[in-house]
Amino acid sequence: MNFNNLFAFLEELQNNNNKEWMDAHRKRYHEIRNGFMGWLDGLNSILEERDEGYYPTPGKRGINRINNNLMFHPNKPVYKDHFGAGLDKAPKSADFYIHIGVNECMLAGGFWRPDPKTLRNIRDGIDYNGEELVKIMGKKSFKATFGELYKDERLTNAPKGFSNDHPHINLLRNKSFAVVREITQRDVSHPDFNDLVLETYFEMLPFRRYLNEAAML
Repeated sequence: MNFNNLFAFLEELQNNNNKEWMDAHRKRYHEIRNGFMGWLDGLNSILEERDEGYYPTPGKRGINRINNNLMFHPNKPVYKDHFGAGLDKAPKSADFYIHIGVNECMLAGGFWRPDPKTLRNIRDGIDYNGEELVKIMGKKSFKATFGELYKDERLTNAPKGFSNDHPHINLLRNKSFAVVREITQRDVSHPDFNDLVLETYFEMLPFRRYLNEAAML
């Protein structure tokens, strides 16, 4: 996958973010999209071999649409400024997300503002065995890779059914449970980028598995 071509296309698209330009460059877009899906297929094959709990996610299934949803966000541009995809994408689970764009590149995973039932299940899981999540997130390599949880809206007080003196109250107040590793275009274009992606995947895996088990309570 030539990521430099991908970045060049996205930069031009953002300077000409309209259907007329995209229609005129549709062949080029599909060539880059197909290359990105092929790269995802390669990662999918590796992860199927190395992670026994992996949910097979070929590129065609994992890739996100480049069109913004203008029905719900009419003020957004017609097209996104990135290519995004999920791997290990089991239904109703926290997948491993890859985001490669002109303004931001990242590797992420977890639950971003899950539905009320899923959020309640995660909180119940933390109530039952929050020490395990604290242990996962406290690992030196995990903190070096992701830092803390992704910063999003948090409750001021304890969620319903929990007390403010709960030992894991700081976790329970979160509305999102996700982590992010920010990367650069240079990282993406480096010959060892696949190694970086795989290293990040396996560092994040215990965190995602914990959340997925809790979410399905």
